[in-house]
Amino acid sequence: MRTALCERLGIEAPIVLAPMGGAVGPALTAAVCNAGGLGMIALWNAPPEALRQQIRQIRALTDRPFGVNLVLAFPQEERLAACLEEGVRIVSSFWGDPASFAAQARAGGATTVIHTVSTAGEARQAVRSGVDVVVAQGWEAGGHVRGTVATLPLVPAVVDAVGPGTPVVAAGGIADGRGLAAALCLGAAGAWIGTRFLASEEATVHARYRELLFGASEDDTVHTGIFDIGWPDAPHRVLRNKTIEAWEAAGRPPFGQRPGEGEVVARSPARGGIQRYRSYTPAADAEGDIDALSLWAGQGVGLVSRLQPAGEILRDILDEARAVLRRWP
Repeated sequence: MRTALCERLGIEAPIVLAPMGGAVGPALTAAVCNAGGLGMIALWNAPPEALRQQIRQIRALTDRPFGVNLVLAFPQEERLAACLEEGVRIVSSFWGDPASFAAQARAGGATTVIHTVSTAGEARQAVRSGVDVVVAQGWEAGGHVRGTVATLPLVPAVVDAVGPGTPVVAAGGIADGRGLAAALCLGAAGAWIGTRFLASEEATVHARYRELLFGASEDDTVHTGIFDIGWPDAPHRVLRNKTIEAWEAAGRPPFGQRPGEGEVVARSPARGGIQRYRSYTPAADAEGDIDALSLWAGQGVGLVSRLQPAGEILRDILDEARAVLRRWP
């Protein structure tokens, strides 16, 4: 199943691992690459030396293309320079104007610049700024979500806006082969998949977090903005939990007046104390009230039900997509 995205990136399957910060490490990135997709890792808040180390770990695990994602809500010039010096040739950006990012990436030797958008207008501007591949992120997506348009109307609008020369990757609510097939029928050249890969053996997430994902249905997520400590003014989609319910019961008070604000609800060796309302992916080494943390999940979570190796997940999605498309010649 080769598309324009595969040709552009040098991959075999039109599936991109969403770079879920805190959940995706070198092992998961490399596993997706080795299965034929594009592994992506989010290193937007990593110190430059740690960033370099993780890139080298990925390279030791795979000889296939992979990418690094950086969030433009924070300064990224130093990290992008470190990526390019380490030989990373596929870079992606999110949450801001990609013009200067794309220019620096191109000057440093990047071959492909990817940017995530939430409207057709953003997509047109991204291409004018030098972006090669556009990710159309629908409102159904888990984690941080920039826009409010659903995936179904957004993807064809973005495809029409950028034209046939720019591959579009569909994101938001895609968790199986039916979703991939639908994205391709909408004109996308591939799918950007996150929540399904939280159920991979290689994902670096807490067992309780994964258990809650397995028990969730499609209506158990909330689009909100309350997990804002560390990344303010950034809406996101998470599983409904006790922190959200307590805030709603209190009348949805603003920052500084929320119930339990400042309370440390969990700890991890890497992050220390983790306050309620912090933007934090529950890591495997965290201890405490995991249920109270930011449990990122998209509306496709109801399709996620069991633990699998990442490569098996990718192959299952491909097999199902092929079967769906064969039924509809």
